[in-house]
Amino acid sequence: MSKFDVIIIGAGASGLMCAIEAGKRGRKVLLIEHAKRIGQKIIMSGGGRCNFTNLYVEPSNFLCSNPHFVKSALSRYTQWDFIALVDKHNIAWHERDHGQLFCDDSAKQIVKMLLDEAKAANVTIKTQCEVLDHQQLADNHFAVETSQGDFECHSLVVATGGLSLPKLGATPFAYQLAEKYNLPVKPTRAGLVPFTLQPVLKDKLAELSGISFPATATAIKKNATKKQQPMSFSEALLFTHRGLSGPVILQISNYWQAGDTILIDLLPSQDLEQLLTQTQQSRPELALKTVLSQHLPKRVVECLLGVAEIESRPLKQFNEKQLSEVVALFHQWQPLINGTEGYRTAEVTLGGVDTDVISSKTMECKSVKGLYFVGEAMDVTGWLGGFNFAWCWSCGWAAGQDV
Repeated sequence: MSKFDVIIIGAGASGLMCAIEAGKRGRKVLLIEHAKRIGQKIIMSGGGRCNFTNLYVEPSNFLCSNPHFVKSALSRYTQWDFIALVDKHNIAWHERDHGQLFCDDSAKQIVKMLLDEAKAANVTIKTQCEVLDHQQLADNHFAVETSQGDFECHSLVVATGGLSLPKLGATPFAYQLAEKYNLPVKPTRAGLVPFTLQPVLKDKLAELSGISFPATATAIKKNATKKQQPMSFSEALLFTHRGLSGPVILQISNYWQAGDTILIDLLPSQDLEQLLTQTQQSRPELALKTVLSQHLPKRVVECLLGVAEIESRPLKQFNEKQLSEVVALFHQWQPLINGTEGYRTAEVTLGGVDTDVISSKTMECKSVKGLYFVGEAMDVTGWLGGFNFAWCWSCGWAAGQDV
């Protein structure tokens, strides 16, 4: 049985970062990956350009049952540290909206950078290596049985991610391992995911597929308390043949659960009530559709008016109550959400191993010495825009200092 100081299961972003840092400390590291290729999720992210971090990383950008959990790791390995690593490898990058950073060329550069760093740190990597069994030994070491041999280690790191994008090999391995060691797992669900619409609305909006424009989406919780402030995001909305997508929908999906209400302001930069009232006075002969189509795609205007059964007439024919209904339709549109597209298209998994049983400084389990969790396997989920990678770099780094 081959012996290592550290065995890391999962060669994604957090697993690679942990391996690199542990290797730098002189630890003998084995990194196990069940897939044929390393870092597939990194390669496909950001449209193949990898949104590798964000300029404005803050604890408030993350969802976790314990909102304080992320603070230690994020403060000790920051976005600036990772940017410095990218610069060290001469990878050209650029900033997009909201501080998002992308490679100029290809996400493959980030994977190569991490593999080069791992090689320099003498990390042993085994791909297409399936974990068949694992157990903690009497001396707090771990035995790991794999399809490529049996191994033993002082520290076992679980970096196998969540359930999102199963076509890339996502499995519930981390949750099953946690349960084996009697560690609590928060309920999981798809995050950063498009919405599907109820059939009656889906059919009527199908013709809008491909249309995109800025909007603001707000999640109203079904049983919200007075202290709970609704969460809102303002980014691009995209109509699809299945429902609604685009950055604003992916963002708000993290805060929506069945029974909650989604309100969408389709004209966030306009005061529609003022616009319609003033136009009614200055140009009363203009048709409602004509006025609205100056600020929204004509097909969207026609479709939503049709769904709401509001006839496009000259503005002079609308009374105050009728104009208020139009204002509510476009400023507080409430689409009939059927659900989400699920893990198949979700970028992340909400929920996971309960952070209350994990050290926020080292990522080690408090009750199982030598067992660590990093990355998406834990109950930590970032916003869209490079925040989930930022968490992977930070928590992977933190674990790498301790294993």
